[in-house]
Amino acid sequence: MQQQEYQKYYVPAQSIWPIIGAVALFLIAVGAGTFVIESTRGESGFGHNILAVGIAVLLVMLFGWFRDQINESMSGLYSDQLGRSYRQGMSWFIFSEVMFFCAFFGALFYARVIALPWLSGESNNAMTNEVLWPGFEAFWPLIQTPDGTTTTAMSWAGLPTINTIILLVSSVTLHFAHVGLEQGKRKQLTAMLGITILLGCGFLTLQVEEYIHAYQELGLTLQSGIYGNTFFLLTGFHGMHVTLGTIILIVLFLRVLKGHFTHDNHFAFQAGSWYWHFVDVVWVMLYVFVYVL
Repeated sequence: MQQQEYQKYYVPAQSIWPIIGAVALFLIAVGAGTFVIESTRGESGFGHNILAVGIAVLLVMLFGWFRDQINESMSGLYSDQLGRSYRQGMSWFIFSEVMFFCAFFGALFYARVIALPWLSGESNNAMTNEVLWPGFEAFWPLIQTPDGTTTTAMSWAGLPTINTIILLVSSVTLHFAHVGLEQGKRKQLTAMLGITILLGCGFLTLQVEEYIHAYQELGLTLQSGIYGNTFFLLTGFHGMHVTLGTIILIVLFLRVLKGHFTHDNHFAFQAGSWYWHFVDVVWVMLYVFVYVL
């Protein structure tokens, strides 16, 4: 009886990177939370320092883990079965990110469609608006806070629209980079991937300018009530995802320069593309529901 042959399944050695990543995410969570609280109260503390350390540790973790993964892949240790596991893992990761943003879009929906009408006295809450601040008007964006401070809503025109165009174009350039890889056109791959990275960096630069404009000229800050909170929550987390996506694309670009990836073996590139396209789709939804509507 002939013995059935099974594909090998590579099991990596113990690694320090998962625990380092967990520490980095803990520091980012604590630092970001502390920074938001301090900013809301107008205080100056250590939140931004903790956040910066967390981001630095995360970058070290990403560099080290990417290095180990690349070495394992280039050494021929992976099999088709492991490749399927990677695809399933990346699919579930993106699904978890979808749920992550659904929670924040849900908070925006609740504030606009449910809480605001309720506070204005709809349904059986006719006396509700009598306990709110004088001059309360139930319309979105809610630009007045209980202490009487009035802010200005961020317009969809200008930087938000430019950033939307930038991300849409970046999806196109990344697609053509992928096409170049599949067709063995290395120059097209390198050029289109490089342009995508530049577009990602441009998006982040303009988002920083948008935040400066919001704080200095519009008075739109984290103290600007539910509108300011949801605005910075959604755009800020999306900016963090764009930053991570840009780092991933830079790693892929360096690998391309070293001759990595072939037309039939490039899942790392494909996974990075999935993530970038996901980030672009989220921005389009964010642009519509946060800026336009």
